[in-house]
Amino acid sequence: MPRDASELARRLACRAEAVCRHYLSNGRRQGRYWTVGDVRNTPGRSMFVRLSGPESGPGAAGHWTDAASAEYGDLLDVIRESCGLVDFKDVVDEARRFLSLPRAEPRRTPKLVRTPVPAGSPEAARRLFAMSQPIRRTLVETYLRNRGIKAIHDAGALRFHPRCYYRPDEHSPTETWPAMVAAVTDLDGRITGSHRTWLARDGSGKAPVDTPRRAMGGLLGHGVRFGAVDDVLAVGEGIETMLSLRCALPAMPMAAALSANHLAALLLPPALRRLYIARDADAAGDTAFAALTERAEAAGIEALALSPRTGDFNDDLRAFGLRALRAALRIQLAPQDCVCFIRLRTARTE
Repeated sequence: MPRDASELARRLACRAEAVCRHYLSNGRRQGRYWTVGDVRNTPGRSMFVRLSGPESGPGAAGHWTDAASAEYGDLLDVIRESCGLVDFKDVVDEARRFLSLPRAEPRRTPKLVRTPVPAGSPEAARRLFAMSQPIRRTLVETYLRNRGIKAIHDAGALRFHPRCYYRPDEHSPTETWPAMVAAVTDLDGRITGSHRTWLARDGSGKAPVDTPRRAMGGLLGHGVRFGAVDDVLAVGEGIETMLSLRCALPAMPMAAALSANHLAALLLPPALRRLYIARDADAAGDTAFAALTERAEAAGIEALALSPRTGDFNDDLRAFGLRALRAALRIQLAPQDCVCFIRLRTARTE
């Protein structure tokens, strides 16, 4: 029997075409590859699964890449995403079922007793994020689609909690609402805090509460990050603002600082050479832009503004559409970044 995930992945790769026909049934074989829209079995041709090749390394059978989203992985990832599974144990069980292997015997583990932590502390923020689930096929996706955000790239910083506690004030009873939970991380990727956006129970918008957005833990200097930073980074205030930009510039790494004051204080990676600042069209946004620009230039980093046509870039996306947003951004980027980050999409992705 397979002893670990790599052995399961190897066995699946030996039957790569059968795996694709079963879990990616909306695709078809093209030469040495299986093509489909994406790892969730959407019709299309942007994802390629290699059907033959060595057992490991470059060109290995079972490895796949999505040219549209830059996602990649192996056939265990295909099973997880196409079946909408959350727990890795369920992925393993499904892979074993497909391979006609017996289920692994459960291991007995001692029951963990968690000690209380202070409310609002970084440890409380880490625990909240850990107990939340990936956003695939949840109300978070519904909420973001209703905000015009239909393509979510590098969404590991976002999770969904179906019953997140909300207390209007210290004298009110605690309520529970579904919530989008975002991890706030430092430059080394350590979670220092979390941000909650409570949602309506159907995902149509924010929850009908007085303060549907709240943060906890250590926020100063940190942010909600999308993509790995090299030497170019785009930053802004809101999560929805930066996800709107990610729809148009999916390869550009970004970070949401969550407020104008925190944007002004955001810590910048030491290797950064160019910083794009997505400014909100209000007085607080102007102040944050000026302060962060001054800090960046003092560190030898080129700072450039990304300015929306309306209040912010999510407003632009909803008002004018993705194609218009991408065209507006094209003229605001440095020429070399147009080549690297502007990708012309077909009408299928618009």
